[in-house]
Amino acid sequence: MADTQRGGGTLDRGRDETKEERADRKWGELIQEVRVAQTGVQILFGFLLTVVFTARYEQLGATDHAIYIITVVLGATTTGALISPVALHRIVSGRQVKPEAVRWASRLTFIGLVLLLATMTSALLLVLRVATHDGYVPWLVGGIFAWYLACWFVLPLWTRYRYTED
Repeated sequence: MADTQRGGGTLDRGRDETKEERADRKWGELIQEVRVAQTGVQILFGFLLTVVFTARYEQLGATDHAIYIITVVLGATTTGALISPVALHRIVSGRQVKPEAVRWASRLTFIGLVLLLATMTSALLLVLRVATHDGYVPWLVGGIFAWYLACWFVLPLWTRYRYTED
């Protein structure tokens, strides 16, 4: 088993690949991950853009209008963050900076996932407020927020620290 240097100076056991090969592999993995998140956020954002043109929109109260506007802005920023790796790759392609591009694209994807968490939570809050008008909605949304947080961040971070040898 070969040991190769990884970005932070720790050893990466199990792969015999050059810096460029590792960047290519990580880029391919990142793009596959981003495709899943992009599809979901684009569908959600497209739906959000149509809401303002429905008759029901005018019947919403001031709080629900504010939640809607916040949700649309969050959806727009999420879409931007999750599409940015494609633009980054296209602009720097062929410039021999793939490892750096992978690092920046990974950071932007992480930011996109955090924004997606906020967008999903905000959209859920709006929909459930309009659908039920009940006092339990914030508690329900809080529980689902905690579920997203656990699935998207806590479990992966726990796994990372539990099974990574440094």
